[in-house]
Amino acid sequence: MTEEIFREDGYATACAATVVAAGPDGIILDRTVFYPEGGGQPGDTGSLRLADGREIAIADTQKGEAGIRHLPAAGATLPAGGAALPAPGAAVTATIDWNRRYRFMRMHTCLHLLLACVDAEVTGGQIGEGKGRVDFNLPDPTLDKAALEARLNALIEADHPTAPVWITDEEMAARPDLIRTMSVKPPMGAGRVRLMKIGDGVDLQPCGGTHVASTGEIGPIVIGKIENKGRQNRRINLRFAD
Repeated sequence: MTEEIFREDGYATACAATVVAAGPDGIILDRTVFYPEGGGQPGDTGSLRLADGREIAIADTQKGEAGIRHLPAAGATLPAGGAALPAPGAAVTATIDWNRRYRFMRMHTCLHLLLACVDAEVTGGQIGEGKGRVDFNLPDPTLDKAALEARLNALIEADHPTAPVWITDEEMAARPDLIRTMSVKPPMGAGRVRLMKIGDGVDLQPCGGTHVASTGEIGPIVIGKIENKGRQNRRINLRFAD
């Protein structure tokens, strides 16, 4: 399986790696900084640079049974000739599109803060570069948008630190209160589960995504529409103020 550098260091933008396999399902490396799509966060884009300087553009990153799959852009070929895919054993430098990833990191952390502000189970969510949303199982159709936006921006401005925390499967099973999502359960079976901790009691929940180091990096946000998507489903949309 691929060593997932992004799990411990979301700020790593590049790494040296070795090609394990390459084919129609993508390029699998022994280690990577590329985050694969999951938990509402899109897969990273970027490039793989070969030892001779040639590059392969990566248009998406997905999970796979044999490791993380780096998917070349449609019709991608190596400049200056040569095969479109590197051979197993080839050395590459994997580099992500950092500006895109960083906006995902800011938004992902912001959505965690939103969950800390709304006391309800989560039924869905999506992370974009400049906007995001969370769906809540919330019978009350009325939410004070102005008050919610003010509270969320206050948590951002407080610049709370964030950090990954690992607990055992047994500890996770004993703390069902940590799980906020109704349809997606944290992956268990590997012996430990990754949590994302924000501040001192602000938020703590299972998450494998990438996040900023402190909430102040998010920047001010604006809450858009609060939509009724069912009898008990409220969708809260938000975006960066910038």
